Amino acid sequence: MRYEKVTLGGLAYELAPNVVSSAALEQRVAPLYDALHFSTGQLEALTGIRERRWWDAGFKLTEGAARAGKKALAKSGVSAGALGALIYAGVCRDGSEPATACAVAAQLGVSRDCAVYDLSNACLGVLSGIVDVANRIELGQIRAGLIVSCESAREINESMIASMLAKPTMEHFKLSIATLTGGSGAVAVLLTDGSLGASGPRLLGGATQSAPEHWDLCRWDRDFMRTDASAVLKSGVELARGTWKKFIDELGWNAASVDKTVCHQVGGPHRAAVLGAFGVPLEKDFATYEYLGNIGTVSLPLTAALADERGFLNKGDKVGFLGIGSGLNCLMLGWEW
Repeated sequence: MRYEKVTLGGLAYELAPNVVSSAALEQRVAPLYDALHFSTGQLEALTGIRERRWWDAGFKLTEGAARAGKKALAKSGVSAGALGALIYAGVCRDGSEPATACAVAAQLGVSRDCAVYDLSNACLGVLSGIVDVANRIELGQIRAGLIVSCESAREINESMIASMLAKPTMEHFKLSIATLTGGSGAVAVLLTDGSLGASGPRLLGGATQSAPEHWDLCRWDRDFMRTDASAVLKSGVELARGTWKKFIDELGWNAASVDKTVCHQVGGPHRAAVLGAFGVPLEKDFATYEYLGNIGTVSLPLTAALADERGFLNKGDKVGFLGIGSGLNCLMLGWEW
């Protein structure tokens, strides 16, 4: 896929207020650790995640998404009334029906001409939303579109901690431990055609591949989540390697010409394995997993926003957004910053 008309008009985020350390979570599952003869510090040692954030109990996802959306619009100077599409792309939703995007749209005050809907694609939701809005802009259907997401790890962590304590076996621990890496936050990505005064980095194009035979490796069903972490890593790296080749071929890039990357924030081993498979040095990549954990759909764009704020991404940089999600699906987007 290639784009000529799509620019990043605004990128904003909202951090959840409550910092939860890996040590604090391990204290809550201490009986499990005792039963399995584990020493404390395993969670951080396995993932590289020192802490993550949670929303207050009962916090509405639409509130977080709307806060981030308002920030993105304010930064860009684009009015909510100019939006031609608003997509809510989170895994977490306030309810099954109606679309969570509707409540966000009401808080932002979009026009009746704005398409409002949810999009679901595991941790790739926001990147998939970017492609959807970019296609609309490229076709001349809309001038601007907003993708928002808000994820919450508190509820699934509370449920899984109870499950781990009720069933303190090694097999259950292996399938449950990845849940404890989850964090919370919100993000908004505004794309425009550049005609509304908000013209930033250019979206050049991207590539996607899927390996649906691995759909059962990571599942979140209501209040239970299980992940075969080692299989996800192995199969995910294999899928990412193929997507990377397609990605750089599509854009005419190579590993050396990519100036910066932002990956989905799973943890230290995943990041090292993925970038190593591409031949991209770690110093070219910006990471937040150590203190934010894995925020699902929010992770990659929020990390990109922080990378931009802190001067890691420079004007003219060739930047790769390298996303992967349960399913398995892989989507990579290339930007000229």
